[in-house]
Amino acid sequence: MITEAIILAGGLGTRLRSEVPELPKCMAPVNGRPFLHYVIQWLQAQGITRFVFALGYKHDYFLDFLKATLPESAYVIATEDEPLGTGGAIANACKQVQTHTVLVTNGDTLFKGDIPALDQFHTSKAGACTLLLKPMQQFDRFGVVETATDGRITSFKEKQYYEQGLINAGMFALNVPAFTAENLPAKFSFEKDYLEALYPQRSMYGLAQDAYFIDIGIPEDYRRAQTELA
Repeated sequence: MITEAIILAGGLGTRLRSEVPELPKCMAPVNGRPFLHYVIQWLQAQGITRFVFALGYKHDYFLDFLKATLPESAYVIATEDEPLGTGGAIANACKQVQTHTVLVTNGDTLFKGDIPALDQFHTSKAGACTLLLKPMQQFDRFGVVETATDGRITSFKEKQYYEQGLINAGMFALNVPAFTAENLPAKFSFEKDYLEALYPQRSMYGLAQDAYFIDIGIPEDYRRAQTELA
């Protein structure tokens, strides 16, 4: 069972500056609580008991919140001295992970995915990485992930307008030994340099789940979160 999660919370949040000029994106207040509160709350309800927070930009802003939210034994912090990209941040956080399989998710998106179902599927496929995919209609903010009937990823398509498709929900199960054994640089993009570069040679899968999803990366969706997470 997956009991550990890496939360990527080091983003600069440049598109959200008009709404929250001072704070890192996932610390933006939603109904009086940091958005990150809702992410942690969902993960705990799904059986996550230990967290690794991958922090960078303004990491001091997180410290009091984490201390007040979680027992000291339930989390560790992996800080970047300089931006390492999503891949470098995950690799750096993996040094603190204690289990074979870790859940990875973004601190600025909330996807109410079924993590035990993800774990079961990922284990049954002996996957290197299994992405949760969200079915979407009429969108242009996200690229599309295509899979074969067995769930194996067959392509990643660029951001453009789509009538419908499966998007990467920003939450996935990762085989830690397999990932850390890859010969990847210290700074890299998880999406471009790992997923898109290696999916033809590695056991990478996608599992569609039509669960609640919100990404507060743009002001309009940040404002929507205030209502939807009330």
